[in-house]
Amino acid sequence: MDLSTIKPDTKKALFLLKRQLPEFVCDAVNLEGINYTLPEVQTLLDGITVGGHKLSDETITLNQAKTWKFLIESIESSKFSLQKDFACECHNIAAKEEALSWGVFRTGGVTIAGTDYLPPDANSLDSLWKTMIEQSKNIENIYECAIFIFLTMARTQFFYDVNERMGRFMMNGLLLSNGFPAINLPSKKQLEFNQLMLDFYNSNNIVPMTNFMMSCLSPQAVKIMSE
Repeated sequence: MDLSTIKPDTKKALFLLKRQLPEFVCDAVNLEGINYTLPEVQTLLDGITVGGHKLSDETITLNQAKTWKFLIESIESSKFSLQKDFACECHNIAAKEEALSWGVFRTGGVTIAGTDYLPPDANSLDSLWKTMIEQSKNIENIYECAIFIFLTMARTQFFYDVNERMGRFMMNGLLLSNGFPAINLPSKKQLEFNQLMLDFYNSNNIVPMTNFMMSCLSPQAVKIMSE
């Protein structure tokens, strides 16, 4: 896929995202084991409760949609940033009633299921955030930079929970604010994603996951953004 043809346009990139928003939300919650169908998510986003699902599942799904709305509004008003405070503001919406705490960095240790890798001590999180931002400035390719942010946030586990989703929000916020189309992670690729992420947690080799995430970028979106 030739990304050099993309003509950066934030308004156009956000337009494409808004049209795909139910799909983004549906895939994200399905990756968390919440089995909503796309029509059910569309119905829920229209403000109509869907039967047959746990209240907690509905809350997580709506929180996902609310975070997207906040992110879109922040980009439209030029308020999006990679600063810790902005990420915490997003997490305050995305992780409400789900994580041990929300809107703040974790204050204790965490583990990641399926791997022996242990995320950094909580006392080092502020400095690690600053290091992540400084390192990202040296990555010229916008997609590689955005994916680096996602992967670093996931591996560092800045929050008690909702780290991978938060990483993808910040990844896409960076892309969209620079006029590039967002990356959706299809739930049909869940097995491949989970295996590659476990490998990444153990090795800290970002190349396989970067290639995988790039493969998730919609060719249709790239074509439209190149017109």
